[in-house]
Amino acid sequence: MEQFLRDPSIYTLVRGPLVWLAFIVFFTGSFYKVLKTIKMAKREKIIYPYLSFKYSLRSIFVWLTPFGSISMRRHPWFTLITFLFHIFLITTSIFLTGHMELWQESWGINWWTLPVSLGDAMTIIVLICLSLLLIRRTVQGDVKFLTSSSDYLILGLVALPFLTGFLAHHELLLEYKTMLTIHMFTGEIMLMAIPFTKLNHMIMFFLTRSHTGSEFGAVRHSRDY
Repeated sequence: MEQFLRDPSIYTLVRGPLVWLAFIVFFTGSFYKVLKTIKMAKREKIIYPYLSFKYSLRSIFVWLTPFGSISMRRHPWFTLITFLFHIFLITTSIFLTGHMELWQESWGINWWTLPVSLGDAMTIIVLICLSLLLIRRTVQGDVKFLTSSSDYLILGLVALPFLTGFLAHHELLLEYKTMLTIHMFTGEIMLMAIPFTKLNHMIMFFLTRSHTGSEFGAVRHSRDY
């Protein structure tokens, strides 16, 4: 397998066509998911007519604010872990130096990047947060009851790009280019999986919060937080 991954043509495939495929699947799938959700919402005759920009924005703002809701304040450690995880996951994906070099080589795009040491620290924190979320799913009764095998698969799917990227950067376990190939491939798989798995909450969050915020604010005249 390692010999296969060392083949220059595999690296070229992962570095080129599969990147384009991953982005096409991600954007097309996400667009379809959003349109499908909006179409379904329009058939709903109770909340949709009361959709409110004011209450939608209020709900989104509160739920994007650490400890903004009652449930967040009731579970402070879980709130801290999830916010650190999401913030560092997005930040490292966009502003990591290695990623920026690939963007610049491929499309001539360039912007500010994280210091290498900070990127390493944030990557480690993401992996620690994923480990804690995994432990939570295996030991907390109510969460364990609702957990399926796909949930464990998703955690692994998110962890692999960060783990392999860290190993590649520090030239650990496998030869650098081999590990880099695995890193890029796992990242592309994760990107393509987002619209079709529970990872799509990163896209659907704004729609669901708009719906819930409008329901509680405009219909029930109460808060959803």
